Amino acid sequence: MSHFVKKRREEKRQVTWQKVRIESYTRVLPTSNLSKGRDGVFGVFFINKVCENHVQNTVLHGMGPSPVGDELIWTGTIAVPSHFNCDYRYYVVDDARNVLRWEMGNKRSLSLPPFCQEGQIVELHDFWQTGSDALPFRSAFKDVIFGKTSTLNIDSPEVVLQDKLDQEDSILVRFKICCPNVEEGTSVYAIGSSMKLGQWKVQDGLKLHYTGEYIWEAYCLIPRVDFPIKYKYCKYGKNGNLSLEISSPRELCVGFTKSQRPYILLSDGMLREMPWRGAGVAMPMFSVRSEADLGVGEFLDLKLLVDWAVESGFHLVQLLPINDTSVHGMWWDSYPYSSLSVFALHPLYLRVQALSKNMPEDIKNEIRNAKERLDRKDVDYEATLATKLSIAKKVFIKEKDLILNSSSFQNFFSENEEWLKPYAAFCFLRDFFETSDHSQWGRFSSYSKDKLEKLVSKDALQYDTIFFHFYLQFHLHLQLSEAAEYARSKGVVLKGDLPIGVDRNSVDTWVYPNLFRMNTSTGAPPDYFDKNGQNWGFPTYNWEEMSKDNYAWWRARLTQMGKYFTAYRIDHILGFFRIWELPDHSMTGLIGKFRPSIPLSLEELEREGIWDFDRLTRPYVRKEFLEEKFGQSWTLISANFFNEYLDRYEFKEDCNTEKKIAAKLKSCAERSLLPDSEDKIRRDLFDLLKNIVLIRDPEHARSFYPRFNLEDTSSFRDLDDHSKNVLKRLYYDYYFQRQEKLWRQNALKTLPVLLNSSNMLACGEDLGLIPACVHPVMQELGLIGLRIQRMPSEPDLEFGLPSQYSYMTVCAPSCHDCSTLRAWWEEDEERRRRFFNSVMGCDGLPPDQCVPDVTYFVLRQHVEAPSMWAIFPLQDLLALKEKYTTRPATEETINDPTNPKHYWRYRVHVTMESLMEDKELKATIKDLIEGSGRSYPPLAEDVKQLSRETAAVAL
Repeated sequence: MSHFVKKRREEKRQVTWQKVRIESYTRVLPTSNLSKGRDGVFGVFFINKVCENHVQNTVLHGMGPSPVGDELIWTGTIAVPSHFNCDYRYYVVDDARNVLRWEMGNKRSLSLPPFCQEGQIVELHDFWQTGSDALPFRSAFKDVIFGKTSTLNIDSPEVVLQDKLDQEDSILVRFKICCPNVEEGTSVYAIGSSMKLGQWKVQDGLKLHYTGEYIWEAYCLIPRVDFPIKYKYCKYGKNGNLSLEISSPRELCVGFTKSQRPYILLSDGMLREMPWRGAGVAMPMFSVRSEADLGVGEFLDLKLLVDWAVESGFHLVQLLPINDTSVHGMWWDSYPYSSLSVFALHPLYLRVQALSKNMPEDIKNEIRNAKERLDRKDVDYEATLATKLSIAKKVFIKEKDLILNSSSFQNFFSENEEWLKPYAAFCFLRDFFETSDHSQWGRFSSYSKDKLEKLVSKDALQYDTIFFHFYLQFHLHLQLSEAAEYARSKGVVLKGDLPIGVDRNSVDTWVYPNLFRMNTSTGAPPDYFDKNGQNWGFPTYNWEEMSKDNYAWWRARLTQMGKYFTAYRIDHILGFFRIWELPDHSMTGLIGKFRPSIPLSLEELEREGIWDFDRLTRPYVRKEFLEEKFGQSWTLISANFFNEYLDRYEFKEDCNTEKKIAAKLKSCAERSLLPDSEDKIRRDLFDLLKNIVLIRDPEHARSFYPRFNLEDTSSFRDLDDHSKNVLKRLYYDYYFQRQEKLWRQNALKTLPVLLNSSNMLACGEDLGLIPACVHPVMQELGLIGLRIQRMPSEPDLEFGLPSQYSYMTVCAPSCHDCSTLRAWWEEDEERRRRFFNSVMGCDGLPPDQCVPDVTYFVLRQHVEAPSMWAIFPLQDLLALKEKYTTRPATEETINDPTNPKHYWRYRVHVTMESLMEDKELKATIKDLIEGSGRSYPPLAEDVKQLSRETAAVAL
């Protein structure tokens, strides 16, 4: 739901006090949402302080709504002393003054004109600041894309003198507009129906002054007879280019008598122009290939990727998570979303050649040999990491004293020691005990600061090992910082990725065990990615505990990311509304429940005539089921895994969970006791274990949750009709109705903390089973969503329509969690034909391969979409040329979500240096972007040419 609220404040002076009357206008928000209901009366308040989501009694006055046409006007009056000034913000609160909603963006500031006379009125006309209004102030725009605006000279608008105001029957109006995207040599004007505004001629209009933070303003004395006035803002360049607001004219009316002398302070929100749109390229760090890397993409390779992005017209480079994942010491650690530490960078991305300016010749030879050995089609995770650590250790031994005593290292250490010390200690203990499972570390299993300080003490025998991890993180920081600064200087946004979870055997669960529910596991219910659901293995968060220090762990995490990135992707943003929680003994992702959620109570079920809870919550296994699944071997399986009770079978105690079944099967396989393959028997036993209708809450025995897709089970099909009807109705209520308010409230507690913890631009991955409350909350908070064409959010569509995407989205033809465009095209012949006929509008049969013409069509659909960002995996861009499509398409897939042990190892088969030389590909991509009206970063020669043209016009 979008919100466009205008608020106006008027001030009257009485003796030594001035009264301020505030009015606010709501254009889009339905009136019914601002009326008295279960939450009390909504009101917008003028306020200086909010503590724990509760309004404090500092400067506080309520406002009341009244409809005017299609607008809802909020009005309030407040008395303030002369020469009053303050910061303020608007809130929506309930009867108890609990904050329900608040406007986004920077705080407002108010300073009354110094010459206010008794009886005069000062009106404030404010627009409610939505989440999207705050986006230009995020670092992606402020520091990178619109960074040139920050170099403008700040000026102060002239204020009309009091004696001139007294002599004329006029009203003093301050025009104020936010305009972030202003080219060098361009000015902002207000033009309108009054002669003081040029009567719509920009040459005679009111020129505004730049006052900083994208704000342009100017005062104008307008005769009373000119009111009501109509006006617009515009941008006017020295070369004569005029850019006028695209909406209908704004209107300003006055309702004062001649004896009243009002001042009107307008704050007209954002300049209404065509929304800014850009494009980007997505590539995992490990997938980048360069002539200098050592078997894997490295942080310093980002400079090459940035150069290629600029010359291809891209304003953004997107990465997967880059945190250390060294949990198991094997290729399983290639999974970038399973963090060993949410703060530490991965040593895999270190460029060892850059560790020293005085690299010994023997180490140089070792690097050359390693480069040749590791230059393979895919990443060899274990060999590459081991080689880099070995080389880095040799350089460290030679230069550790030099680094330890350097001021740059000392500064890095002092800024990061809160996470750096526990990380280094964890790595030492992991290697010493040969496991990351900290429950196996004896007296070090429980973390304490005293133990930590002894472990990392300079006097400790293991200090060189501890310091080596400091050293690695220091150089990783230097190299990533260099690449990040390079991207900023080139006008390219570097976008990171915030994983939804951490590995259960991680630094964070060791140091902060109270912040995690260690007896649970995180996943996702069945969706497009996996019809059986997903189990990621991460412990779920203890949000109640996290809230006690205002989510300090999250705030520190986002602050750390903000050192390198100017934008980030929130992985599985649905988890901040509710998370799919599984018991830690599960291996698959189906038998879970949402947390938080309102369960079905025992009393509720009994009122509906549901009584046999053992029948509904225990696996429903009959003899015919065993015969169907295991054939002639069913008696052997039954004897080993089940106990028989009358006409049903129950799992034995030693195999009544998925992990127990897997362990027992492994034992049987080792003794050659299985009649069929271990995998097949495991799948069949898991299916029987999941043949339930209700899940009993292990922590609250009188609470129940309907099993996902319960109608698909034979347990449900064998119920009587009454029970079926009741359970179907309660299933729909649980998953699609009763939770919406709870989930909205949960997201509004946590997501604003993330957004306020850094200045990065936030994008949310909102794919999967999406609750109705998600998109309104994301729009309210200014969070950008994700749209993948093959995964439309509309249930009646097979393919998304990029032309109908909303502005606050990122659109893409594919992502790392699904097959590439080429592979998707080749996967399904019938689907390919439907897309070819219905989307591409072509008759006949489609080509078997995703030829460049097909790729071009799909990419053009996306660059022409209204979405703020169109971001393309590099693989999809390379499919524009046949020379880059010789590799089997399936080998270009980065991740298979259905495989929890997938090896993340894809490397692009062409170096960045070679891509830089391919002028044809860069020109094709840039033509697509330019032709779509999207912004693109200027090349160095373009900047020089623009400077020459501007200078010539000025001369």
